[in-house]
Amino acid sequence: MRIRKPDWLKIKLTVNEELKFISNLLKDNNLNTVCVEARCPNLHECWARGIATFMICGDICTRNCRFCSVKHGIPSPLDEKEPEKIANVVKKLGLRYCVLTSVTRDDLPDGGAKHWADTVETIRKVNPGIKVEVLVPDFEGDKEALDCVFNSNPDVFAHNLETIKELYKKIRPQADYHRSLDLLKIAKNRGFITKTGIMVGLGEAKDKVFSLIDDISEIGVDIFTVGQYLQPTKDNLPVYRYVPPYEFDEFKSYAVSKGIKHVFSAPLVRSSYHAEDVLL
Repeated sequence: MRIRKPDWLKIKLTVNEELKFISNLLKDNNLNTVCVEARCPNLHECWARGIATFMICGDICTRNCRFCSVKHGIPSPLDEKEPEKIANVVKKLGLRYCVLTSVTRDDLPDGGAKHWADTVETIRKVNPGIKVEVLVPDFEGDKEALDCVFNSNPDVFAHNLETIKELYKKIRPQADYHRSLDLLKIAKNRGFITKTGIMVGLGEAKDKVFSLIDDISEIGVDIFTVGQYLQPTKDNLPVYRYVPPYEFDEFKSYAVSKGIKHVFSAPLVRSSYHAEDVLL
């Protein structure tokens, strides 16, 4: 049974010339964004500010997470020109901070790691002084693939846990909670600023969210985001409940008390929403 969306999740759409400019620029260069593919509720606001989160390695994912609206199936070959196209679009947008994410490419021997590194390095070459945040898949725990991304020296290394450990089999059947934690731990031990995010409203118990916060604080995660899950299509999991704003405040207070430096916790928060605020 569909639950009625509360007032605090109602969004005022912003349409201006900047939004139209970004839309046309991405279309002309055949580039993908997680904003569109994941049906982000903040798309209009961010694009109206001239900011988009690029999704590399194609638009078809080899996994089928039940919360995600990104297409899944057999991906096309990588676009070797994609790093250069993204770098040039970043320059046209005048970005000082660029966020990259990708579909998961379990079909590739390195999970797309070299393409990740090439994209970061090309963005920096074309846009001197820019800061780059990478929101990576788990690369199936492949340490060599991680090293390849690490060697491109991103300013922020992000990987989303997405949900509590107890819901992985239901929501992320091809992922592993401890593997994802280990990835973040390795990145932290290599000296990177680390970031992760989750959704709530999928049936998680509040104490399990606190347990997840304990886990990420123990490995030194620097940035943590919490947002409300919104069902993107009828084929995705339904919303179990709409979490009231005061509970997001509780999650933030607890995370701060555990020593996490930067916490963004509110119904419409997404991993890359105002990501630049931490370093700029």
